[in-house]
Amino acid sequence: MYPDVSHETFNRLALYVDLVRKWQPAQNLIAPKTLPDIWIRHVADSIQIQKTIPDARNWIDFGSGAGFPGLVTAILLADEPEALVHLVESNQRKAAFLRTVARETGCKVQVHAGRIESVTENWTQPIDAISARALASLAVLCGFSARLIQQGATAVFHKGQDFQREIEEASHEWSLDLVEHKSRVDPLSRVLVIRGMEPATAGRGPVS
Repeated sequence: MYPDVSHETFNRLALYVDLVRKWQPAQNLIAPKTLPDIWIRHVADSIQIQKTIPDARNWIDFGSGAGFPGLVTAILLADEPEALVHLVESNQRKAAFLRTVARETGCKVQVHAGRIESVTENWTQPIDAISARALASLAVLCGFSARLIQQGATAVFHKGQDFQREIEEASHEWSLDLVEHKSRVDPLSRVLVIRGMEPATAGRGPVS
Protein backbone atom coordinates (compact mmCIF):
# COMPACT_ATOMS: atom_id res chain seq x y z
CA MET A 1 0.00 0.00 0.00
CA TYR A 2 0.98 3.64 -0.06
CA PRO A 3 2.90 4.97 2.95
CA ASP A 4 0.54 7.94 3.38
CA VAL A 5 -2.59 5.81 3.86
CA SER A 6 -3.60 6.17 7.50
CA HIS A 7 -4.35 3.30 9.86
CA GLU A 8 -8.04 4.27 9.86
CA THR A 9 -8.14 4.34 6.07
CA PHE A 10 -6.42 0.96 5.85
CA ASN A 11 -9.03 -0.51 8.20
CA ARG A 12 -11.82 0.85 6.01
CA LEU A 13 -10.15 -0.62 2.92
CA ALA A 14 -9.77 -3.97 4.67
CA LEU A 15 -13.48 -3.97 5.55
CA TYR A 16 -14.28 -3.17 1.91
CA VAL A 17 -12.13 -6.06 0.69
CA ASP A 18 -13.86 -8.40 3.14
CA LEU A 19 -17.25 -7.31 1.77
CA VAL A 20 -16.11 -7.92 -1.81
CA ARG A 21 -15.06 -11.45 -0.83
CA LYS A 22 -18.36 -12.03 0.97
CA TRP A 23 -20.52 -10.84 -1.94
CA GLN A 24 -18.35 -12.25 -4.74
CA PRO A 25 -19.89 -15.76 -4.96
CA ALA A 26 -23.38 -14.37 -5.55
CA GLN A 27 -22.62 -11.15 -7.41
CA ASN A 28 -19.42 -11.86 -9.39
CA LEU A 29 -18.20 -8.35 -8.56
CA ILE A 30 -14.68 -8.79 -9.98
CA ALA A 31 -13.00 -11.32 -12.26
CA PRO A 32 -12.59 -14.43 -10.08
CA LYS A 33 -8.96 -14.93 -11.11
CA THR A 34 -8.08 -11.49 -9.69
CA LEU A 35 -9.57 -12.14 -6.23
CA PRO A 36 -6.34 -13.53 -4.69
CA ASP A 37 -4.52 -10.35 -5.79
CA ILE A 38 -7.31 -7.93 -4.93
CA TRP A 39 -5.08 -5.61 -2.89
CA ILE A 40 -2.73 -4.97 -5.82
CA ARG A 41 -4.98 -5.54 -8.85
CA HIS A 42 -7.90 -3.50 -7.55
CA VAL A 43 -7.21 -1.55 -4.35
CA ALA A 44 -3.70 -0.22 -5.07
CA ASP A 45 -4.63 0.31 -8.71
CA SER A 46 -7.54 2.47 -7.55
CA ILE A 47 -5.64 4.39 -4.87
CA GLN A 48 -3.42 5.97 -7.51
CA ILE A 49 -6.44 7.66 -9.11
CA GLN A 50 -7.25 9.82 -6.10
CA LYS A 51 -3.53 10.41 -5.52
CA THR A 52 -3.20 11.79 -9.07
CA ILE A 53 -5.35 14.82 -8.23
CA PRO A 54 -5.48 14.81 -4.42
CA ASP A 55 -7.12 18.24 -4.11
CA ALA A 56 -10.34 17.09 -5.82
CA ARG A 57 -13.21 16.64 -3.37
CA ASN A 58 -16.31 16.11 -5.53
CA TRP A 59 -15.95 13.08 -7.80
CA ILE A 60 -18.19 11.19 -10.19
CA ASP A 61 -17.27 7.59 -11.02
CA PHE A 62 -18.76 6.11 -14.19
CA GLY A 63 -19.74 2.44 -14.30
CA SER A 64 -18.74 1.87 -10.70
CA GLY A 65 -19.37 -1.88 -10.64
CA ALA A 66 -17.71 -3.23 -7.49
CA GLY A 67 -16.52 0.27 -6.61
CA PHE A 68 -13.03 0.36 -8.08
CA PRO A 69 -11.93 3.14 -8.12
CA GLY A 70 -14.95 5.16 -6.89
CA LEU A 71 -15.39 3.56 -3.47
CA VAL A 72 -11.63 3.57 -2.87
CA THR A 73 -11.61 7.30 -3.62
CA ALA A 74 -14.50 7.80 -1.18
CA ILE A 75 -12.67 5.83 1.53
CA LEU A 76 -9.51 7.89 1.02
CA LEU A 77 -11.62 11.06 1.41
CA ALA A 78 -13.79 9.75 4.26
CA ASP A 79 -12.39 12.23 6.79
CA GLU A 80 -12.79 15.25 4.48
CA PRO A 81 -16.07 16.89 5.56
CA GLU A 82 -16.79 18.49 2.17
CA ALA A 83 -15.97 15.42 0.05
CA LEU A 84 -18.60 13.47 -1.89
CA VAL A 85 -18.22 10.74 -4.50
CA HIS A 86 -21.07 10.03 -6.93
CA LEU A 87 -21.16 6.39 -8.05
CA VAL A 88 -23.03 5.70 -11.29
CA GLU A 89 -24.01 2.05 -11.75
CA SER A 90 -26.94 0.71 -13.77
CA ASN A 91 -26.88 -2.80 -12.25
CA GLN A 92 -29.28 -2.70 -9.29
CA ARG A 93 -27.54 -5.48 -7.35
CA LYS A 94 -24.15 -3.84 -7.69
CA ALA A 95 -25.71 -0.52 -6.68
CA ALA A 96 -26.97 -2.26 -3.53
CA PHE A 97 -23.44 -3.52 -2.85
CA LEU A 98 -22.04 -0.01 -3.24
CA ARG A 99 -24.55 1.33 -0.71
CA THR A 100 -23.67 -1.46 1.72
CA VAL A 101 -19.94 -0.71 1.56
CA ALA A 102 -20.56 3.01 2.00
CA ARG A 103 -22.71 2.35 5.05
CA GLU A 104 -20.27 -0.13 6.61
CA THR A 105 -17.14 1.97 6.00
CA GLY A 106 -18.68 5.36 6.74
CA CYS A 107 -17.52 6.93 3.48
CA LYS A 108 -19.60 9.62 1.79
CA VAL A 109 -21.10 8.55 -1.52
CA GLN A 110 -24.27 9.03 -3.49
CA VAL A 111 -25.22 6.02 -5.58
CA HIS A 112 -27.03 6.72 -8.86
CA ALA A 113 -28.63 3.49 -10.08
CA GLY A 114 -29.01 4.27 -13.76
CA ARG A 115 -27.27 4.62 -17.11
CA ILE A 116 -24.54 7.22 -17.35
CA GLU A 117 -26.30 9.18 -20.10
CA SER A 118 -29.50 9.43 -18.10
CA VAL A 119 -27.84 10.28 -14.79
CA THR A 120 -25.67 13.05 -16.25
CA GLU A 121 -28.17 14.51 -18.72
CA ASN A 122 -29.35 17.30 -16.41
CA TRP A 123 -26.46 17.24 -13.97
CA THR A 124 -26.16 20.35 -11.78
CA GLN A 125 -24.04 19.29 -8.79
CA PRO A 126 -20.41 20.46 -8.56
CA ILE A 127 -17.82 18.00 -9.89
CA ASP A 128 -14.06 18.37 -9.58
CA ALA A 129 -13.03 15.03 -11.07
CA ILE A 130 -14.32 12.11 -13.13
CA SER A 131 -13.08 8.53 -12.94
CA ALA A 132 -13.72 5.29 -14.80
CA ARG A 133 -11.95 1.94 -14.88
CA ALA A 134 -12.40 -0.99 -17.26
CA LEU A 135 -15.61 0.53 -18.61
CA ALA A 136 -15.35 1.67 -22.25
CA SER A 137 -13.01 3.03 -24.89
CA LEU A 138 -11.46 6.44 -24.35
CA ALA A 139 -13.58 7.88 -27.17
CA VAL A 140 -16.76 6.72 -25.44
CA LEU A 141 -15.56 8.02 -22.07
CA CYS A 142 -14.86 11.39 -23.65
CA GLY A 143 -18.43 11.51 -24.87
CA PHE A 144 -19.72 10.80 -21.38
CA SER A 145 -17.39 13.40 -19.84
CA ALA A 146 -17.26 16.26 -22.33
CA ARG A 147 -19.79 18.58 -20.73
CA LEU A 148 -18.41 18.12 -17.22
CA ILE A 149 -14.82 18.68 -18.38
CA GLN A 150 -15.85 21.80 -20.27
CA GLN A 151 -17.38 23.03 -17.01
CA GLY A 152 -14.05 22.61 -15.21
CA ALA A 153 -13.82 18.97 -14.11
CA THR A 154 -10.70 16.85 -14.65
CA ALA A 155 -11.02 13.28 -15.93
CA VAL A 156 -8.73 10.51 -14.65
CA PHE A 157 -9.06 7.28 -16.61
CA HIS A 158 -7.26 3.93 -16.27
CA LYS A 159 -6.11 2.50 -19.57
CA GLY A 160 -4.25 -0.73 -20.33
CA GLN A 161 -1.48 -1.64 -22.72
CA ASP A 162 -3.52 -0.51 -25.74
CA PHE A 163 -3.75 3.06 -24.42
CA GLN A 164 -1.92 4.64 -27.37
CA ARG A 165 -4.39 3.29 -29.92
CA GLU A 166 -7.29 4.51 -27.78
CA ILE A 167 -5.77 8.00 -27.59
CA GLU A 168 -5.35 8.08 -31.37
CA GLU A 169 -8.94 6.95 -31.94
CA ALA A 170 -10.33 9.49 -29.47
CA SER A 171 -8.29 12.24 -31.11
CA HIS A 172 -10.30 11.80 -34.31
CA GLU A 173 -13.34 13.08 -32.41
CA TRP A 174 -11.85 15.25 -29.65
CA SER A 175 -9.06 17.76 -29.20
CA LEU A 176 -7.70 16.78 -25.79
CA ASP A 177 -5.51 18.42 -23.18
CA LEU A 178 -4.19 15.07 -22.01
CA VAL A 179 -1.26 13.96 -19.86
CA GLU A 180 -0.13 10.34 -19.47
CA HIS A 181 1.07 8.99 -16.12
CA LYS A 182 2.68 5.57 -15.92
CA SER A 183 0.67 3.25 -13.69
CA ARG A 184 2.27 2.53 -10.32
CA VAL A 185 0.85 -0.99 -10.47
CA ASP A 186 1.38 -1.99 -14.11
CA PRO A 187 4.19 -0.16 -15.94
CA LEU A 188 2.61 -1.02 -19.31
CA SER A 189 -0.64 0.75 -18.37
CA ARG A 190 -1.37 4.44 -18.07
CA VAL A 191 -3.47 6.81 -16.02
CA LEU A 192 -4.75 9.44 -18.43
CA VAL A 193 -5.51 12.89 -17.04
CA ILE A 194 -7.72 15.09 -19.23
CA ARG A 195 -8.13 18.73 -18.22
CA GLY A 196 -9.57 20.13 -21.45
CA MET A 197 -11.67 18.86 -24.33
CA GLU A 198 -13.29 20.26 -27.46
CA PRO A 199 -14.84 18.52 -30.48
CA ALA A 200 -12.16 17.98 -33.14
CA THR A 201 -14.56 19.40 -35.73
CA ALA A 202 -14.27 22.76 -33.98
CA GLY A 203 -10.90 23.11 -35.71
CA ARG A 204 -9.05 23.98 -32.54
CA GLY A 205 -5.69 22.75 -31.34
CA PRO A 206 -5.17 21.09 -27.95
CA VAL A 207 -6.77 22.97 -25.11
CA SER A 208 -4.19 24.70 -22.96
